[in-house]
Amino acid sequence: MTQMTVNNRPVRFDMDPQTPLLWALRDAANLTGSKYGCGVGDCGACMVLIDGEALRSCLVTLAEAEGRFVTTIEGLSDDRSHPVQQALVAEQAIQCGFCTPGIAMAAAALIARNPDPSEQDVRDAIPNLCRCGVYPRLIRAVQRAGRVARRRERISAAPAPGIDPADAAQAVPALRVESEESATEE
Repeated sequence: MTQMTVNNRPVRFDMDPQTPLLWALRDAANLTGSKYGCGVGDCGACMVLIDGEALRSCLVTLAEAEGRFVTTIEGLSDDRSHPVQQALVAEQAIQCGFCTPGIAMAAAALIARNPDPSEQDVRDAIPNLCRCGVYPRLIRAVQRAGRVARRRERISAAPAPGIDPADAAQAVPALRVESEESATEE
């Protein structure tokens, strides 16, 4: 049995030690934020932090992760308040969202070790592929996240962590649906 700490919780995986960490996280732990993109480490969609270092979880086996600290996008912050998450939204550096978790994890590792990254630092630290092409906004977002982390800037329009469906139903007035027949009778 392979043991590690995932998102600050001890976890044991009863799986083949050669299983890629990505599949253990997604299939056994139900942490589906890390995405399967290519399976060979080229795209970065599966990026997680392992002992604070951004690594592609499709290339790390459970045996290699034994005893280590793994952080997935789900563990980056409970309420989406991490500076990288805030800045990605504020700079509109998200389009389809498929690559976003991996990019956020690579950016979080960069900001942790260098909260004042240059454009080249961002390019070097975030090798992730984004088919939507958000790269100019991504660079601005990561640099902005650094300013937020250094307390030089504050993002005041934080995204809500979610809306309870019951609250959403109460906030939206009920729609009156009429058939064509009843609409013509009036």
